[in-house]
Amino acid sequence: MSSFKKTEQIELGNRLLRRRDVELKTGKSRSAIYAGVSNGTFPAPVPIGDKSVAWLEEEVDSWIAARLAERNRTLAGRQIHHFANNAQEARA
Repeated sequence: MSSFKKTEQIELGNRLLRRRDVELKTGKSRSAIYAGVSNGTFPAPVPIGDKSVAWLEEEVDSWIAARLAERNRTLAGRQIHHFANNAQEARA
């Protein structure tokens, strides 16, 4: 269920983020990042050397945007439910 945008071609200005930067930007721990990569819910890193990887900032930003959209849908659903309950109470 990966809803983040996977980048096929890099555009100028799209930075590569090292793991620590990804941790700071997302609030996720190292183990949570790699668990998300393993189960397909977080963008996979790009190899940049023999033992080095980085993440495309655009993909990390897309992942964050998907989390925000999910939160907003959840909040909107709660508000609709809340208003429906209030309307029922007002009629009673």
